[in-house]
Amino acid sequence: MVICIRFRDRAAMDGAVGTEVCVTDWVTIDQPRIDSFARATGDSQWIHVDTERAARELPGGLTIAHGFLTLSLLGQFYEDYLSAALPFCDMGLNYGLNKVRFPQPVPVDSRVRGRFVLARLEDVAGGVQATFAVTVEIGMAKPACVTESVIRRHYRDPDHAGHGAAP
Repeated sequence: MVICIRFRDRAAMDGAVGTEVCVTDWVTIDQPRIDSFARATGDSQWIHVDTERAARELPGGLTIAHGFLTLSLLGQFYEDYLSAALPFCDMGLNYGLNKVRFPQPVPVDSRVRGRFVLARLEDVAGGVQATFAVTVEIGMAKPACVTESVIRRHYRDPDHAGHGAAP
């Protein structure tokens, strides 16, 4: 079950800066997902897709997910979370990443989940820009991914967002 803070308006978000605002559901990274990602990106390195070779040559004997596959789950996590957390917003955009690291490989059939700390807020024309410190957990000592992710959400009704947006 996704655990998250739901904000009534933009002004309510200010008090949550520095706070963990969401812990997502666990997502299983199975071999079909890894194979689909490999086909979509053209990254078919054997450590990801060759289960027989991985069994012989990799520690643990399992293929590992692409780091960028793990990172790409942020889109799912945001969609699951932000539509409920920011009911006064409509469309959202990934604006960018400030930092990304992959401290721990994700072996096939592992479960991962995201933890989101609201790090910074900025008003932008017609909406809000939020920077989140995101940790993708894998249930091990080290996380699978840590990143600083920047998103923009546009207000459904800019005149009633609860906080004036900058022009």
